[in-house]
Amino acid sequence: MSDDTPDSLIPYDEIVQEALRAVVGRVLGSVQDAGGVLPGNHHFYVTFKTGAPGVNIPKNLRERFPDEMTIVLQNKFWDLKVTDRGFTVGLSFNQLPAKLEIPFSAITAFVDPAVDFGLQFQAAVPDVEPTAHDAAENDGSGAGAAEQGGEKPVASGEDGSNVVTVDFGRKK
Repeated sequence: MSDDTPDSLIPYDEIVQEALRAVVGRVLGSVQDAGGVLPGNHHFYVTFKTGAPGVNIPKNLRERFPDEMTIVLQNKFWDLKVTDRGFTVGLSFNQLPAKLEIPFSAITAFVDPAVDFGLQFQAAVPDVEPTAHDAAENDGSGAGAAEQGGEKPVASGEDGSNVVTVDFGRKK
């Protein structure tokens, strides 16, 4: 597109972001409907903005992850509840149980490495300079590096994976 392209009066980027977040809701809803049991080898990495409106996490986690956090939904999670606006889930961190409430609008990435699928989103929060934080460490099954505080999975299409990234440029 050229610089002569007029600004759209239709918020395409917001519409697409909302539709892709609905994919996350539908996937998590199917897990909820199955009694919290993930089918086959599926497991999810969910990255979200900890300071986004509606995010409710324990104070110690907000202090440790002041900008963004990645959780793993694999073997050790409970009480998954999905609504049209977001989800709540129980996880343990350093053997301490915690309940997290995450609106879909706070999610910046959703990855299912079992099938090489991922979605990346623009966070629906004001632009804030991100700060460094520790890797995800919710207590998982011990199967993956991210569950043990290792590298966080990168949702990148450069490796030929099925990652959908939606990033509409905006005129300044």
